Amino acid sequence: MRPVFPITPLLPDLLASLAGHPRLVLEAPPGAGKTTQVPLALLDAPWLDGQRIVMLEPRRIAARAAASFMAAQLGESVGETVGYRIRFESRVGPRTRIEVVTEGILGRMIQDDPSLEGVGAILFDEFHERHLAGDLGAALALDVQSALRPTLRLVVMSATLDGERIARWLGAPRITSPGRGFPVEIVHPPARTQETVEHHLARVVALALRENEGDVLAFLPGRREIERARGLLDRLGDGVEVVALHGELSLAEQQGALAPADPGTRRVVLATNVAESSVTLPGIRVVVDSGQAREPRFDPSSGFTRLETVAISQASADQRAGRAGRVAPGRAYRLWPESRRLEASRVAEIEQVELSGLALELAGWGSDRLPWLDAPPAGAMGQARDLLRRLGALDDLDAITPLGRGMLTLGATPRLAAAALRAPASSRALVADLLALAEARSPLRGEAARNDDFRQRLHALHLWRDGGARAARSGTADAGALAAIEKASAGWRRRLDVRAAASGVPDSRTVGNLLVHAFPDRVGRRDDGPAARYLLSNGRGVRLHDASALHGEPWLVVLDLRLDARDSLVFSAAPVDEDVLERDYPNRFIVERVLRWDETRQIAEAFEERRFDAIVISRKSVPVAGDDAVPALLAAVRAKGIACLPWSEHAQRLRARINAVRGWLPDAGLPDVSDEALLIRLGDWLAPYLTGKRRLDALQASALSEALAAMLDYDQRRLIDALAPDELRVPSGMCRRLEYGTREDDPSAPPVLAVKLQELFGLADTPRVGDGRVAVMLHLLSPAGRPIQVTQDLAGFWNRTYPDVRKELKGRYPKHPWPDDPWTATATHRAKPRGT
Repeated sequence: MRPVFPITPLLPDLLASLAGHPRLVLEAPPGAGKTTQVPLALLDAPWLDGQRIVMLEPRRIAARAAASFMAAQLGESVGETVGYRIRFESRVGPRTRIEVVTEGILGRMIQDDPSLEGVGAILFDEFHERHLAGDLGAALALDVQSALRPTLRLVVMSATLDGERIARWLGAPRITSPGRGFPVEIVHPPARTQETVEHHLARVVALALRENEGDVLAFLPGRREIERARGLLDRLGDGVEVVALHGELSLAEQQGALAPADPGTRRVVLATNVAESSVTLPGIRVVVDSGQAREPRFDPSSGFTRLETVAISQASADQRAGRAGRVAPGRAYRLWPESRRLEASRVAEIEQVELSGLALELAGWGSDRLPWLDAPPAGAMGQARDLLRRLGALDDLDAITPLGRGMLTLGATPRLAAAALRAPASSRALVADLLALAEARSPLRGEAARNDDFRQRLHALHLWRDGGARAARSGTADAGALAAIEKASAGWRRRLDVRAAASGVPDSRTVGNLLVHAFPDRVGRRDDGPAARYLLSNGRGVRLHDASALHGEPWLVVLDLRLDARDSLVFSAAPVDEDVLERDYPNRFIVERVLRWDETRQIAEAFEERRFDAIVISRKSVPVAGDDAVPALLAAVRAKGIACLPWSEHAQRLRARINAVRGWLPDAGLPDVSDEALLIRLGDWLAPYLTGKRRLDALQASALSEALAAMLDYDQRRLIDALAPDELRVPSGMCRRLEYGTREDDPSAPPVLAVKLQELFGLADTPRVGDGRVAVMLHLLSPAGRPIQVTQDLAGFWNRTYPDVRKELKGRYPKHPWPDDPWTATATHRAKPRGT
């Protein structure tokens, strides 16, 4: 008899829903039994008609555990009715009807057989984790269902998801299981000063064992932190067993961690986020949560999506704490301040990882118009397709190439798949090692970990493979890391149909010559200047550290680096032959005549360059003729700004007048001659006047004025002269200049007329321009030319302010007229005649 789970009472409703509708959203908290009970409940559904059920499980540990638990309920071994397929491992047979699969395996199944012949239902477990493979698999499955298999059943299951949103996306019914849980007390024990996460966790685990009954589940972000914490907890004493649970363990070790503790023994399980859901850990009464996890992030320094330590979401924190309340009331110790606020839920991988693998899948599918829950960002997809074209997986029309098809089938990341498939058959065993090493963290330890020569990692692997434990005792490499790399290499050898593993030391440039096909954008050539500096084919500069083992190599392929604002620091690289580049990438070697602007000499120069992408291999000077230098001169103006041109005073005044009239009469159709507009249209108005020139200072002010005037037709010039005259005649009979554009924030501000007030006697109204629309801003000056008043109300000045001004200044300037009545006085620009 099968055990009863909280999900059990809902199974009839679930079956009834799927009998009438091909899609379903199932919300069930951890421990409800959805992962292991739903697939078994569907086996005998009439609509399944003997077809297989495929369940996508995000993690390998959970996939193995779920398959094992379901098989045990049927009294069978894994690989009979229930089996699993994970990367490099398969336990399925001819009788298998439930397949638990991980990572890109579902996508591979759909790509290989779009009709999904023999598959009656696809279940997406733990969909809230929003892995890229899950999003892609769901989108592809929906596409298949709508176009080819309307009877295919799709079930999205999760403990914590936005069920309403998912149901709207699927157009599906929604069923919710209440779950089974006990109350969990949340406490936040503070860290001590400068205490590491591992020491904080070890101290709290010891406290938890003293204060509580049952076993302890402690969450840490990764294997390294688990091993460090395990070392600290080994002194807990007899009766306490400390075990690890993470994805790099062997199958036997994982099964041991999931098994109950021996009678009389308390267990501390140090786990990554694989233990958040989908796996059952018996006896857990306490959770100690570091609040950290490793999640995929695109690392532009390596070109890979790497695991990065990040703070968990509130949903993950709640799910982890819930592990303490499965069998009885429990307690969760959270190792972060209670005041810290976590993000509500984790961000979908599709929004934060490199998408070349997704772009390749969509190219293989023949369309990216899929029913996404969250569509991939356009910018990231554009970058991904650029890389695929460089790798040779897409053609110029973004159609998949034969090489791209092969890469899709291999199942590696596009970079590594390209390297594997472009390698000669004789090097396939070595390529398997390189793929495994490139995907893993460096196995080197101690001082050797600083070695930036990627070949040393291969050497360590081969030494370990040939010498076993003796080689590992040298202390320069981590035996556990090498064992995991060897396991991955064996998986790649099977995929590449290689029987024997590589050994020995390859030629000095063999490693780089193979890996260059994964990183064609990371080829570097030694700079002619500093010996440690290299220029990459993507245009970036990089540098070797002082103790680098790669000094002196003319060409490198860079696998990993730390991005800096200027030259990035190389962490891992290998030498490569230029001959290999010329053989395999002949189209990227070009000879081109280029013009450059020499900032020091302020001159345009022409060269004939031979380049590999952005790397200049050779350069020779050639003559500059005709208008060849015009683009370089225009680029110099754009870089320096419009003010670098030799503007005459007349030209600057004309620009100000034009912009003023544009502001007063927007519909007049006058050109925009602001700095920004002139820079945008440099090629239209300035380029003709630069023909035959190599220097900006060869452009004369008169030519620049001519270029500006040429932007106006005859009627526009007349309009500007009429509405924005260069000067005004004042009552004294003199012509005084108007100043336009005196306010940077408002080109259409009234022009300024600076004039001695004696020259305006008898003038009642403020002068106007712009066909009477705009009153001039008067700067009234003393006889010495000093400002007295700024006004647009001349009449108000005569009436209210002039008497005070007259009283104050008459004694200071006795030789100038200060009449009692400025309205009737005669305007003059002169002093009073002698004797008056």
